[in-house]
Amino acid sequence: MPVINSIAAIRDEMAEWRQDIHAHPELAFQEVRTSALVAEKLESWGIKVTRGIGKTGLVGTLEGRDPGSRSIGLRADMDALPLQELNDLPYKSQHDGKMHACGHDGHTAVLLGAAKYLAETRNFTGTVQFIFQPAEEGYAGAKAMIKDGLFERFPCDEVYGLHNAPHMEFGKIGVVAGPMLAAADTFDIVIQGRGGHGAFPQTSVDPVLIGSQIVVALQSIISRNANPQKGAVISVTRFFGGEAFNVIPDSVLMGGTVRTFDPAVQDMIIERMEAITTGIATALGGSAELRYRRGYPVTSNHAENAEIAAAVAADVVGAGQVLRDIAPVMGAEDFSFMLQEKPGCYIWLGQGGQVGGEGALHHPRYNFNDDALPIGASYFATLVEQRLGRAA
Repeated sequence: MPVINSIAAIRDEMAEWRQDIHAHPELAFQEVRTSALVAEKLESWGIKVTRGIGKTGLVGTLEGRDPGSRSIGLRADMDALPLQELNDLPYKSQHDGKMHACGHDGHTAVLLGAAKYLAETRNFTGTVQFIFQPAEEGYAGAKAMIKDGLFERFPCDEVYGLHNAPHMEFGKIGVVAGPMLAAADTFDIVIQGRGGHGAFPQTSVDPVLIGSQIVVALQSIISRNANPQKGAVISVTRFFGGEAFNVIPDSVLMGGTVRTFDPAVQDMIIERMEAITTGIATALGGSAELRYRRGYPVTSNHAENAEIAAAVAADVVGAGQVLRDIAPVMGAEDFSFMLQEKPGCYIWLGQGGQVGGEGALHHPRYNFNDDALPIGASYFATLVEQRLGRAA
């Protein structure tokens, strides 16, 4: 079964929805207009809508021709990024400093397309929950929806999501069992020294010197403590201290991110960061405090559901277009919280073969490829019909 004909026929309509959302980007937990647009569409197709799940999130519930006892969840994220768009498009962002640079406008339109098709055909037995999630970009909207009783109020035996992949050729779908995206943590380190005149460093305890040595030493965790086959990253991305050229500051603040795939490696990194931070600071006469925050967990696909997703993808785009040997990447996704609650799978939807540069995610000239909309919508719709079974 290739792309579903009736979904292909509404490609331009899906593109209109996507471009409307693109022109009106909304940041985390501010997706009021987007949520209203989604709700209006779903209700016009006879889908029951429940608003206010995870603040600005919503769920559309659709029963098949036969009631059945099984249910499946399909998820799309809706939020934009705090980024100034540089594209010259008729539907470019109308809001300065806000942009759909990660394709969540496309994800929302994909799920709307699947919802419209399934509402018209209802050729399945059971229930579909269309999960439109807010605040994926750093604010854990998935966790907020779960906290609001997502899976208790809208039961799902399985849950599926997708993300557009500019780095993957158009028409291909990437599926892997196990880790797909990394756990993403953040940290701050506050270093306390003793300030003084830059001409007389011997009277001071220089927190800049302490911090500089900590930055270098942290990289030894990756090169000497972590198993190189496990994959991990420590990046110090900010370093603040002092305002005058001739004054050694009293304190320094530095921070960054840690990415891991293995919980044991994650625990080891935290332990080593604590030892290095306090050890170096103490040795040089100062003190330091590590403030470590665990963020999104690893996005790890359940093996059985990855096989299911790969088979469905092959039906939509052809077996030769399904990539199974892709490596996990160090990006992160809060769909991981849903996969901790329910079995499921997260896939890559190829949209151009652009590696880096202006077509990359989070770039001010990024734009979703509307030709990928029918592929993503057909994938979701076929998942429902195959997993819930076609109605008698």
